[in-house]
Amino acid sequence: MNEVVISTAYITLGQMLKEVGVIDTGGMAKWYLSEHVVYVNEEEENRRGKKLVPGDIITLEDGEKYQIVAN
Repeated sequence: MNEVVISTAYITLGQMLKEVGVIDTGGMAKWYLSEHVVYVNEEEENRRGKKLVPGDIITLEDGEKYQIVAN
């Protein structure tokens, strides 16, 4: 499982996807989430503004997993 380290209280799903290189720009988040299945804590999520906090686990449709970790 990959870790996404944040130094703020939360990161949005769109920002996280950009941070890990799944999408190139923040504007692509809406398109990506409409075309691909993404799970946050094993629940399907399609809101790019979903706030992710330390401990959340994000799973992409290819099986890649990321955990949000506080700095």
